[in-house]
Amino acid sequence: MTKKMPPEFYTMLEEIQANDFVILELNLYLDTHPHDYAAIQQFNEASLKSMEMKIEFEKQFGPLMHFGKSFSGYPWNWKDTPWPWQV
Repeated sequence: MTKKMPPEFYTMLEEIQANDFVILELNLYLDTHPHDYAAIQQFNEASLKSMEMKIEFEKQFGPLMHFGKSFSGYPWNWKDTPWPWQV
């Protein structure tokens, strides 16, 4: 059974997903417009924001990514649910 998470869990996860969507769209745009300086700036700002949001989320709720892309607390907390892809 998946445990109930506080509203902040869902709010923060949605903000991360929305920001990462912006990164994806900018990445696709920059593939065809590699000299758009403003888009590169937006991409870099969104990427930094993504890293900061993920660090904050993981401090509060545990790892977001596997295979060494997120640290684990002690004890090993990958067994804790819900996992981000389950919500």
